[in-house]
Amino acid sequence: MHNPIQIRAFSLSFPNKMCFENFSTQISFSDRIGVIGRNGSGKSSLLKMIIGKNPEISSAYIPQIIDDFDLLSGGERFNKSLSRALSEYPALLLLDEPTNHLDLQNRKSLMRMLKSYFGTLVVVTHDKELLRNCCDILWHIDNGKIIVFHGNYDDYVNETRLKRQSISHQMELLEQEKKSMHKGLMKEQERASKSKASGKKKVATGKWMKEIGDLKGMKAEKSQGSKLKSIDDKKQELSEQLSQIRLPEIIVPKFSLSHQDVADKTIVSIVDGSVKYTNNETILQEINLSIMSRERVTIVGNNGSGKTTLVKAICGSDSVIRSGDWNLLNPRNTGFLDQHYKNLDPGKSAVEIISEANSLWSHAEIRKHLNDFLFRKNEEVNAPVKTLSGGEKARLSLAKIAANSPKLLILDEITNNIDLETRDHVINVLRKYPSAIIVISHDDDFLSQIKIEKYYEI
Repeated sequence: MHNPIQIRAFSLSFPNKMCFENFSTQISFSDRIGVIGRNGSGKSSLLKMIIGKNPEISSAYIPQIIDDFDLLSGGERFNKSLSRALSEYPALLLLDEPTNHLDLQNRKSLMRMLKSYFGTLVVVTHDKELLRNCCDILWHIDNGKIIVFHGNYDDYVNETRLKRQSISHQMELLEQEKKSMHKGLMKEQERASKSKASGKKKVATGKWMKEIGDLKGMKAEKSQGSKLKSIDDKKQELSEQLSQIRLPEIIVPKFSLSHQDVADKTIVSIVDGSVKYTNNETILQEINLSIMSRERVTIVGNNGSGKTTLVKAICGSDSVIRSGDWNLLNPRNTGFLDQHYKNLDPGKSAVEIISEANSLWSHAEIRKHLNDFLFRKNEEVNAPVKTLSGGEKARLSLAKIAANSPKLLILDEITNNIDLETRDHVINVLRKYPSAIIVISHDDDFLSQIKIEKYYEI
């Protein structure tokens, strides 16, 4: 066990960015905290700050990038590190994106372990399944502050949407009230004008009478002005509240390929196939699969089972030797997108990449397309890819695919290393993609969201 961990006025900033400031909270023993936020918002640094400020607590920290066990895969490295950490029975366990490189079996094993873990858990993750099953407190780093929510991820999203809808509704009602009052003021001024004209006639015959029309008009304007100011003050207050409840924008993609362009036919057929690399033993054999032009397929299997090798072969990679009967698309009609965004030239800008993807577009059309994928500022569209964040690279990769849409899109662990907001962008674009998709992913929620129809298991 450990005493309550007090966090007082934690702040984190870099020369050109404030991640969060004045964060204060308490971590009680056995709390299960999920840390979410955009890439680069300071999630990993927050874990390190907690470790550094509480050296007296028996704790274990497993980072996102593990340097030990050089000969092992990413998933194997994590399992080894976790086993070693748990053997010391830490009271505080801090994990940074633990499911990134885990296959389905190891993901389930991790979930079971975290559910039964006796101590305090703080985990940085974009994995919705992990957040739902293993965390009952959320820390959301957003807009330079950390929001603490007691409940699971779905509860948090729902409550945030309801709050935003409620405030937006209140602002609409205030705007309607303001318009109604403005109409009332116009009518009152019209009445006052008529009264003033009548009053002038009376003044002409009896000089002791006041100009009643003027008095009425002044009184009405003063009253209405006070009420309008009150409405504006309320709207300003609600607007400030709304700015604190930020919901991500939604990408509405337009593809160069439409559903009408996609003929209903088999585009990939493999019969009794096998794959290997030069001078190596066969990695996969007895491969039998077929994919239709609008079909959505996932290839599942344990780490190291040969999934990536298979999709490289389907892409027509020269590094993979194929045997058997393979009927594939021309490589020009096949797009490949992975977690490292190898389809992007790191030295080129977003404008240059989209221009190459669709050479028929004018500069204005390129900017409009990039705008659809949330690239709007000049510094964003003209910066070299190597300076972009992970989320920006993911959006640019999708923009490139949309600008020159292949008949077959292959995705290899695309949701690794991206934040929840970018993950939702990816899902939204893929749900609307008009042609065939092959996905390698261990994320069941992601596969369900993009409406996978067929599973091939290695």
